[in-house]
Amino acid sequence: MSSAFSTAKFSTQAFSLNTTSPRSLEKPLFDPLKIPIATSPFLGSTRKLRLCSSSKLNLQRRAGTVVAVSDVVKEKKSKSTTNLLITKEEGLELYEDMILGRAFEDMCAQMYYRGKMFGFVHLYNGQEAVSTGFIKLLKRQDSVVSTYRDHVHAVSKGVPARAVMSELFGKTTGCCRGQGGSMHMFSSEYNLLGGFAFIGEGIPVATGASFTSKYKREVLKEADCDHVTLAFFGDGTCNNGQFFECLNMAALWKLPIVFVVENNLWAIGMSHLRATSDPQIYKKGPAFGMPGIHVDGMDVLKVREVAKEAIGRARRGDGPTLVECETYRFRGHSLADPDELRDPAEKAHYAARDPITALKKYLIENNLASEAELKAIDKKIDEVVEDAVEFADESPLPPRSQLLQNVFADPKGFGIGPDGRYRCEDPKFTEGTAHV
Repeated sequence: MSSAFSTAKFSTQAFSLNTTSPRSLEKPLFDPLKIPIATSPFLGSTRKLRLCSSSKLNLQRRAGTVVAVSDVVKEKKSKSTTNLLITKEEGLELYEDMILGRAFEDMCAQMYYRGKMFGFVHLYNGQEAVSTGFIKLLKRQDSVVSTYRDHVHAVSKGVPARAVMSELFGKTTGCCRGQGGSMHMFSSEYNLLGGFAFIGEGIPVATGASFTSKYKREVLKEADCDHVTLAFFGDGTCNNGQFFECLNMAALWKLPIVFVVENNLWAIGMSHLRATSDPQIYKKGPAFGMPGIHVDGMDVLKVREVAKEAIGRARRGDGPTLVECETYRFRGHSLADPDELRDPAEKAHYAARDPITALKKYLIENNLASEAELKAIDKKIDEVVEDAVEFADESPLPPRSQLLQNVFADPKGFGIGPDGRYRCEDPKFTEGTAHV
């Protein structure tokens, strides 16, 4: 059976879920011939804001692979309470991962204000449904490329909370030995290919990683190499040239990559609706010959259903997908941001749609978990985060000799003297008087 996302036959074929699942026999998740029209003012905080947009959004004119799935999945869930979207085990895994992300970021805020962390720290509160919905479907060999808001992507991918917290503290036990910090998480062990401080710079890296997977499979004949890459980035990045270049290249070569837009509606202090000629980012996918999907990024179950199809499509060799997850950050752009630009009513609107609260309600109402089970997870995660802080606080700082490691490829370059020792070990180095 050809892919549900197939661009060549999209006009005659409906989307379907994973064909190995009994759920695939139900109504297709995405039906391009009966595209749902969004009835709620989800794009932006208010309907007034949408109508004032110069783009004159026209939801009636969706065509081809441009679809919105939020209402479809909602309808799918409400039709039957006996055919749930997740099992109990899956639900508890999702809940635990989201709680870990939230608790970890809350603790980061405390540690930052206590002077344990330095530089800019960007928290992920409110966006957990996107990270969990996508990353928990990956294999360990699959790759994730993040942004400067990367702590939760790291722990979702499996990087231990201790290693991430230690990195934030600038300690040698961090996942980058204390040299990366908040915006540059990296782990070769878990295939987290980095957080990136500049918007858009991670997308070419992700595209290259997906090309590696395709090259290994098709040229080196590694038949078991079906690795997928997820590229996470925000709405502000989608006006960046690298975004368009990489979409073109990925579609041209049918690379196994999913471009995940975490549209939290604000690029630092710039409203997405004011900065983009057409705020519907997912429409940019079909322009390059790939599906463009919009999903409610505040609902982990909706995100997960879309992620299943997009990741499965990439793994089968059917090419890339652009997924726009419309979400919201509950804190300022960074911990240095007083967050005075966003309307309090807008913040309250999205706070009422907390993705963790929504999942907890779903699990309890559908008898997938009890209050006691969820409280036990809360307690477990609190202990994990407390342990991470204690571990990071007690870990040693990097020695000065580490300063120039992993900077120069040439061992005889600037960082190492004629005697083979690092120049930074010279006491005069920090005084600025060392001979270079």
